[in-house]
Amino acid sequence: MRTTPLFKGESAHDRYRAARRSFFHGFAGIDPPMIATLNGLIFAKTPTAVIIDVNGVGYEVFISSRTYDVLPVTGATCFLFVQTMVREDAITLYGFREKEEKELFLLLVTVSGIGPKLALTILSGIAVNDLCRAITVKDHSRLTALPGVGKKTAQRLCMELGEKVGGFAGAVVTEGSSEAALGVVENQVVADAASALVNLGYPQYTAWQALRAVQKQSAEDGRLPKVEDLIRLALQSLAGK
Repeated sequence: MRTTPLFKGESAHDRYRAARRSFFHGFAGIDPPMIATLNGLIFAKTPTAVIIDVNGVGYEVFISSRTYDVLPVTGATCFLFVQTMVREDAITLYGFREKEEKELFLLLVTVSGIGPKLALTILSGIAVNDLCRAITVKDHSRLTALPGVGKKTAQRLCMELGEKVGGFAGAVVTEGSSEAALGVVENQVVADAASALVNLGYPQYTAWQALRAVQKQSAEDGRLPKVEDLIRLALQSLAGK
């Protein structure tokens, strides 16, 4: 039995850590409360996280850059689907503007070697439907072009999720079909452009963000740019920042 004072001689940080361990120990054998959605005001935001003020309480929520791209301005009302992840020493919130992105996030973290952080990185680099198509048709080159995804991870994605992603809207294609072939060609063009930008010294995140903007504009124009056109337009976009 401990006979000395509980926190004698310990720093404030030590007291905090001890209190935190005691708090999480209280959840042993029971399910802690889960946050499934949040609706509040955006207090602050970055490409990786947002703080949402709900009735005076600020919730830090980690997000993909694609969710960040569609967030309203600071001070505006925002609704997010939320996944609460509980570890031994932390409760972390991950947020998504679309329900499908959250569902795919939950599938990604079931794959060996993919944790929440890498799952968000993957979702930052590719749209939900495009990722599902790449997995379905085993487009390893498109998958390995994503930040943090190597050859083995791409193989595991295709092997473990190949039969699970077909339920996502727009993702149902058969390997070898004309639609699948078109998707592979388009994905390869973008992947080649991203690789070229990275070789020029741009971070992968910056390269993919610029290419997404170009893709969005190209989709509105109803055309698929060539690799050199994608690179040129992306460089113009980056130069304008």
